Amino acid sequence: MTAEVSRGGLVLPSYERPRGAHPPLDFSGYRSTALRHPQQPLVLLPQRLTEVTGPLLGNDLITPSDSDLTTQHAGEPQGQRIILTGRVLDSGGRPVPDTLIEIWQTNAAGRYRHAREHHPAPLDPNFTGIGRAMTDAGGNYRFVTIQPGAYPWGNHHNAWRPAHIHFSLFGRAFTQRLVTQMYFPGDPLQPIDPIFNSVPDPKARERMVAQFDIDLTQPEWALGYRWDIVLRGPGATVFESEVDDQ
Repeated sequence: MTAEVSRGGLVLPSYERPRGAHPPLDFSGYRSTALRHPQQPLVLLPQRLTEVTGPLLGNDLITPSDSDLTTQHAGEPQGQRIILTGRVLDSGGRPVPDTLIEIWQTNAAGRYRHAREHHPAPLDPNFTGIGRAMTDAGGNYRFVTIQPGAYPWGNHHNAWRPAHIHFSLFGRAFTQRLVTQMYFPGDPLQPIDPIFNSVPDPKARERMVAQFDIDLTQPEWALGYRWDIVLRGPGATVFESEVDDQ
């Protein structure tokens, strides 16, 4: 943390962001960013009382089935069941409690359950691909889900996205949101995926990959993966919403 910054009488901490870690908003390998990235300098809007106090998030809004994507329907989904857990940490390694985490992903065949999905893979009637959980006092989260499949995305010839899970983290309100993607170890599509490689720093890309954990793996039932999320600092997780200072 660096010197504090005063905006309109409100004193806020200022954090030095590591350069070269987060993906640029316009990346030539990811073709659609040429149409979507901002063309004008971004305008910082102040967070007033409404933005930082509501709507409030809490455990009373979360049900047990929200974090177990394999029990949300009448039957079990197809695919390899996995347990995914980790901690949300700040730059000092301290746990961040009471953080709402939402995930979304494809099914085992690599298809999203979305009206605009064009991949001709089968839908799974017992898998929606959406979950959410709150971190506990130790910053821990836990999901049970299905190993997502790779899918074509039309960015270039024979383009396939590696298996991944989207993560969205909220702070005290919906305006305090960070979005990222988590990948799986040993995926042969990662070295040729433009989105994964839009992150300039190889070490930062490594922090986007979960670790297989045999101790977390449950015999005859599910594989285990661990993935910690660091909000800021030199070891921060890569987030899609970060904006380059240049």
